[in-house]
Amino acid sequence: MATNDRQAREERARLRTYQARQEVHVRKQRRRTRDNVIAAVALVVVLTLATAAQLFYFNGGPGSPAAEPEPTATPTPTAPPGENQGEVPSAEIAEGRSWTGTLTLNDIPLGVQLDGAAAPQAVSSEISLIQSGFYVGTSCHRLTKDNIWVLQCGDPAGDGTGGPGYSYGPVENAPADDLYPAGTIAMARQQQNGYSQGSQFFIVYEDTTLTPDEAGGYTVVGRVTSGLDALRSGITDAGTADGATDGAPAVPVSITAFTIE
Repeated sequence: MATNDRQAREERARLRTYQARQEVHVRKQRRRTRDNVIAAVALVVVLTLATAAQLFYFNGGPGSPAAEPEPTATPTPTAPPGENQGEVPSAEIAEGRSWTGTLTLNDIPLGVQLDGAAAPQAVSSEISLIQSGFYVGTSCHRLTKDNIWVLQCGDPAGDGTGGPGYSYGPVENAPADDLYPAGTIAMARQQQNGYSQGSQFFIVYEDTTLTPDEAGGYTVVGRVTSGLDALRSGITDAGTADGATDGAPAVPVSITAFTIE
């Protein structure tokens, strides 16, 4: 009888040991599953943020989700469609006339002409920014090629996120045929928002067709009257830094001077 009791106790002990091991194994399995889930969620978050950051970096101008993001140094609330934000310069500054000047990118002078009659609000804003020295030292952060041929400039942040501290609209003087000939100077803006124009503008260096959205096309403020060939050979022909069709110029570009009269 004593032998049977001892065997029973030993069997119960073995059973308890087995059950304890099983419980430890189950806990490890649950912990491993939980850790895998956390890791997967973290990876999704990182990838989402990386994608958002990439879109945010290039969210200016034609061919991208948005064109004139809000400034970082002088934040301005996102302008609802149909409403200006901040202290927008008076549209009377343009005086309804043509303005001529020189935009110098690196050491390349471009003769420019702004049409204050065709785009009074946008040209008034540009005149105000030029005369205040706002543009000097800013970079041209974006170059596109293949179907859309533009060099985008005028961002004080240098990464596509900057502006003058205000935004305005609506779209003015957009071409009826959606064709922006080489030499066109037009204002960048957010997609679907004609009241998101600020300081960023783009220079079309080859004929480009841009499809309008619900807000219209892009405000044409003027044109390059001289120096376009030098711009191509000195900057745009080199393409983008990474060889993509949309990205930072391979040749770093900054606005070294901008005059108007």
